[in-house]
Amino acid sequence: MSSSESRLPAYLGLGSVLAVALCTLWLALAGHLDLYINPRYSAFTIVLATVAVPASVAGLVVVARGHEHVHDDEEHEHRPGGAGRLTRVVLGGVAALVTIGVTAAMLVLPPTTLSARTAQQRSVDSATLSNATGSEAAVSLLGSGSVDTSEYGVKDWAALIRQTTDTTSLVGKQVRLSGFVVPGSDGSFTLTRFVISCCAVDAQPVGLGVVTDGAVPDEDQWVTVTGALAANPDQSADARIVIKAATVKKIAQPKDPYEY
Repeated sequence: MSSSESRLPAYLGLGSVLAVALCTLWLALAGHLDLYINPRYSAFTIVLATVAVPASVAGLVVVARGHEHVHDDEEHEHRPGGAGRLTRVVLGGVAALVTIGVTAAMLVLPPTTLSARTAQQRSVDSATLSNATGSEAAVSLLGSGSVDTSEYGVKDWAALIRQTTDTTSLVGKQVRLSGFVVPGSDGSFTLTRFVISCCAVDAQPVGLGVVTDGAVPDEDQWVTVTGALAANPDQSADARIVIKAATVKKIAQPKDPYEY
């Protein structure tokens, strides 16, 4: 393998690191970083990206200079000509294109949240919840009668319903929850939120079934549902409790669409 070929992974790797670091800093400045990672990791991520930008640039310079010295020696020993300089330009250009391409894509394509299709692929209506819903100690408190449920989100109610053996005690409880729509059938849908432990890659959808006498909103539409918990009229469904909606109001996607 020639020295040019051996350095190609270094150019591409450093160029990719630079692109990701630049995109991370742009997302932080634009206020969109929380769409991709849990806010508790934002400061750490920004610090790493800030360090990665000059470090990757310095790495590219070192690789380019090393390549130039090695190739100058090879030219002196074996052949004259400008092939080495051309190779350096090509490799540097590839790294630059990777950096510019990824960065431009992040600038041009608007940041988006995970969709209803992703929620369906990850089994939003599953009867089980992973540890993304919180620690066992925190979730076990949900069934306590002394706990104030007025601040419960979709994640909390979903965990409580799935952990309560006698769900009749939940029937009639009033809720007011916001999430996006994953359409069902027969005038129903799943009010859904994504729960993020670390980043969007590990995001898990959680949801509550909603039955309504009105029209089911479009897929991915954000809504606020008010109503009461009721026994699921579909006895064959895994979810034993649903929300009998009194109102379903369309809303804009919140600034922080995830639960943690």
